[in-house]
Amino acid sequence: MTDALGWRRKFGVIAPSTNTIVEPDFYAMAVPGVTSHFSRIHIRNQDLSDDANFENLLVQIRAEIGFACERVLTCEPDYMVMGMSAETFWGGVEGNREFTAQIKEITGLDVATGAEACERALKLYGARKIGVVTPYQPVGDANVVRFFGEIGFEVTAIEGLKCPTAVSIAHVTEDELRAAILNVNAPDVDAIVQCGTNLSMVRLADEAERWLGKPVIAINAATWWMALRENGIKDKVYGAGSLLREY
Repeated sequence: MTDALGWRRKFGVIAPSTNTIVEPDFYAMAVPGVTSHFSRIHIRNQDLSDDANFENLLVQIRAEIGFACERVLTCEPDYMVMGMSAETFWGGVEGNREFTAQIKEITGLDVATGAEACERALKLYGARKIGVVTPYQPVGDANVVRFFGEIGFEVTAIEGLKCPTAVSIAHVTEDELRAAILNVNAPDVDAIVQCGTNLSMVRLADEAERWLGKPVIAINAATWWMALRENGIKDKVYGAGSLLREY
């Protein structure tokens, strides 16, 4: 029997319990016949006020992610999507590959991660030099720079917003994000990348592409794009950037 609503694909999505942005973003970018089903990683201490506390968030994620995967598997999804990004950049390319392999081992399913989605998008655009916006502390930014450097991209500027808690990431305003985009942009920057799935930037990225004249990749849009295209879903989505609209 085919699922009445997810008749094309059912996506199992893993997100931190503190995240309020990625779920509505994925719903807003939905296409007919594809449904997303969220399972939450319990974040007990959401303090991100310094590097040590930021790394503690990753410790919590690693301890809980297997349980979150097992819960979502009970709805029998066809594919996994990571609704979080920091862990997918951690440890550079090797760290990302190990993380992806871990999820595949637990679930038996292929998986879309934000880091790999951004890699695919940047290669598609032919970018080389990039500016990056994150909500992270310096240790998180360092891992992002490492990942992109290892796959051949030069991060010419990165702006980490140093959000003090996991929930406060969702409180960053469009004005603050617009300023951050402009701070990392330069004439020689080929594309802007935004990391952090709890930052609300899908709509702004779509607008920013028009006034910057270059790709602006919101990580939630990129991850959703990868998930759709990996599953043969070619539908165009409007209002979420050129990636989903044109590729």
